[in-house]
Amino acid sequence: MTGPAPVHVVAGVILDPRGRILLARRTAGRDLAGLWEFPGGKVDAGETPEQALARELHEELGIRIQASTPLIAVPQAYRNKRIILDVRRIGAWSGSAAGREHQALAWVPPAKLASYPMPPADRPVVAALQQPDRYLITPEPDPSQHEAFLGKLDRALKAGVRRVQLRSHALEPDTLRPIAEAMLKRCRAAGAELLINAHIELARAIGVGVHRN
Repeated sequence: MTGPAPVHVVAGVILDPRGRILLARRTAGRDLAGLWEFPGGKVDAGETPEQALARELHEELGIRIQASTPLIAVPQAYRNKRIILDVRRIGAWSGSAAGREHQALAWVPPAKLASYPMPPADRPVVAALQQPDRYLITPEPDPSQHEAFLGKLDRALKAGVRRVQLRSHALEPDTLRPIAEAMLKRCRAAGAELLINAHIELARAIGVGVHRN
């Protein structure tokens, strides 16, 4: 026997003009009472996730959403049920968010989300929100075109890239190291993360992460 189908639940990542994210506290008498979560609720029969999220956020918060896009789906087994938490990023909304079901609300800077106690299904959402939205993987570097290579990196960082993977299969670590160090200096200045593909000792030597093939 496979047991009952998981309950389909939707939740929204709602940002205010300052970039803070809205959390709601589960009220007394509910499962996991007192924990903070991304607001939302169950998908009713015949509803799409978008329709369910729009309904739930209006009922719970008094806001109306104009657009949402998928962020992450989290399967989670609890002691008495299984759920799939279908999380969507809210692109546009109107109204003034208020706890219409007497739930406490908090507008939280993204960097502080992990400090709020949450149900297990909500924790992967925080991890997903911490990931850069753009990831640059470099072509094979040409040491004779060092400045042009770094110039392209500068333009990518200026455009908002916040994770870069230096990938080289042709260069020896001693040849690659000056390029990696120059990239690292630029990445750190821009608040970006640098990873090096496969060259574990080089990554360790300059203090960056490694991407394993």
